[in-house]
Amino acid sequence: NANCRGVKKMKEITYLEAIKEALDEEMTRDPNVFILGEDVGVYGGAFRVTEGFYEKYGEWRVLDTPLSESGFTGAAIGAALVGMRPVVEMQFADFISCAFDQLVNVAAKNHYRWGAATPIVVRAPYGGNIHGGAFHSQCIEGFFFNVPGLKIVAPSTAYDAKGLLKAAIRDNDPVIYCEHKYLYRRIKDSIPEEDYVVPIGKARIALEGNDVSIITYGAMVHTALEAAQALKEKGISCEIIDLRTILPLDKKSIFTTVKKTNKVVVLHEQTKTGGVGAEVSSLISEYCFDYLDGPIIRVAAQDTPVPYSAQMEEAFIPQPKDVVAAVEKLMRY
Repeated sequence: NANCRGVKKMKEITYLEAIKEALDEEMTRDPNVFILGEDVGVYGGAFRVTEGFYEKYGEWRVLDTPLSESGFTGAAIGAALVGMRPVVEMQFADFISCAFDQLVNVAAKNHYRWGAATPIVVRAPYGGNIHGGAFHSQCIEGFFFNVPGLKIVAPSTAYDAKGLLKAAIRDNDPVIYCEHKYLYRRIKDSIPEEDYVVPIGKARIALEGNDVSIITYGAMVHTALEAAQALKEKGISCEIIDLRTILPLDKKSIFTTVKKTNKVVVLHEQTKTGGVGAEVSSLISEYCFDYLDGPIIRVAAQDTPVPYSAQMEEAFIPQPKDVVAAVEKLMRY
């Protein structure tokens, strides 16, 4: 018996199925967990994440809302303050801007104001490479990165997608859960059949290496892995750190990899100016300057809206060849 030897029973699921399972299991486990948003009920969600939930849990736990992000996010915050655990679905992450005031000036500050728990999760289907154009492809993590009181997570694997969503639902703070649309049905993972969580605030080593550190998150982890494979064939060993949590950053993991390899590329799909990479670079410069053998190079999207054209979108989003070029430049130092 495999279980007698401490081997967990595993199953293979997609990134999207992992999100669906996390929601389903948490709703079954805790009757205070409920879902609200546009088309989440009868229709089953724009990406079919909540398909079947309306029939299983009923209209009071899978709430179809009017088209008002500010309104239903405010309602979720109110529900959280009286002991519920709402999961808000933004149909596309881009629309989260309509709820900015609720998240930044209400949810994020409740604990600071009077010690109130605000256990709200905002699911934000984000990112490009799906030819969705400027209004359905944005990376929104940078908008909230400057807000104390919020937590931001961005899983890159099905395992982390499930574990981080469960952790977010159980957390007493507001969590923005960035789920990358490009990964929904493209990646699969073996995950345990039993309950597990991935702790918020902990990065993981996606690939061990010695020559250069690539610090990244979300779909760009897969871009980094592809680049690392090409670089390996050239005799260059890359270490890839998957941040998983963007706020708060796992500084210990960042500093550990810098001290190991002494050369750093920071990679993200969000636009470059004022992005997460700028903060990571600044932290490294401030605390690990003596360990660096070259400049910190940021590889990020162009400072433009996300293009609709497939060719232009490809030029806009960092590609493996861009990461390879950055690493090769660093290796010349």
